[in-house]
Amino acid sequence: MITVGLIGKTNVGKSTFFSAATLIDVEIANRPFVTINPNIGIAYVRDTCVHTEVNVKCNPRNSVDMDNYRYIPIKLVDVAGLIPGAHQGRGLGNKFLDDLRKADVLIHVIDASGSTNEEGLPIPTGSRDPEEDIKFVINEIEEWFYSIVTKDWQKFARTVDLANKDPEEELLSKLSGLSINKFHIVSALKETKLENLKLMQWSEDDLRNFTRKLREISKPIVIAANKADIKESRKFIEKLKQKYQWIVPVSAESELALRRASKAGLIKYLPGDNQIKILKELNQKQREALDYIQTNVIDVYGGTGVQQAINIAVLDALQMIVVYPVEDEKRYTDHNGNVLPDAILIKRNSTPKDLASVIHTELAKGFLYAIDAKKKIRVGEDYKLQHRDIIKIVSSTAKP
Repeated sequence: MITVGLIGKTNVGKSTFFSAATLIDVEIANRPFVTINPNIGIAYVRDTCVHTEVNVKCNPRNSVDMDNYRYIPIKLVDVAGLIPGAHQGRGLGNKFLDDLRKADVLIHVIDASGSTNEEGLPIPTGSRDPEEDIKFVINEIEEWFYSIVTKDWQKFARTVDLANKDPEEELLSKLSGLSINKFHIVSALKETKLENLKLMQWSEDDLRNFTRKLREISKPIVIAANKADIKESRKFIEKLKQKYQWIVPVSAESELALRRASKAGLIKYLPGDNQIKILKELNQKQREALDYIQTNVIDVYGGTGVQQAINIAVLDALQMIVVYPVEDEKRYTDHNGNVLPDAILIKRNSTPKDLASVIHTELAKGFLYAIDAKKKIRVGEDYKLQHRDIIKIVSSTAKP
């Protein structure tokens, strides 16, 4: 399962974001270091279910279908808040960074209203530029990466070069604790133009550039600009959009309120929706809260941003697509007759054989070909899977 790490300095709303995305109750308070041990829960990627394209009614097994949307589970980890100097152990820095090792992608929650200082303490709204928080968090993570890459570097480089070992494999082994794979290593070497240079010849700048690129590739960061409902946030958000690739305006408190109201049966609301349907009569306080969310969040940004941030993290930053494997390509079912039972998140440009490996290693070993169930055509192992493909794997090795 894909793991999304929730990061940021203390007291910016990470725990509120986590609760809103998972509906797990965690301690939420206006003080630093409320989160010490990581909170772990299940959040979801939302995508239009493919059953809307093939005119069938699905009954999901590994995911959830609601109002023609498929919600596909991912693991969300909310770790301890970060402060400057974390990579040197300041605050809860060592614990924070260790908790991030298994994350595939990071969502950085910032206080877009500028109402917390670098230590996470309250200050007047608008008095701190949230870009400073983006810079220091990226710096802390990259310094952490750098410390791991460069540990015993001279000895490591000399051993690899003199023994004529494969540098890609050796770097992979050295960095395996960061959930880094060979694709990450190869891509970082290529993009920094270091693939043909002996490790002992790498300069300090080479090490820095490699570390930076490796972090960007292996743990991309999506920025959740929280507290977007506050007026002062809008100018900061527009400024950040000019400089950073993935900026999502977010109101985690609004999403949490809507999720709780929906759970209580007061409204109809699905995560990621841009509209709310009132189901029961609301009291004045509830009505005022709903009007505030409608006016300051949904009308301005088209939603609370929590679901969008998760979607962007997985589908855009990680470059994943959703594919539906079936055993009966005519009825779109598995061997038990479940219609479109599984929605699989898989890397863009993956092949049917890659999909077979995700389902079961034995299926991949005997891979023969695949069938595109929507187009009713046979495709080979070099076919590039497309978003919302329905695929039947034909293998000489039966799945147990």
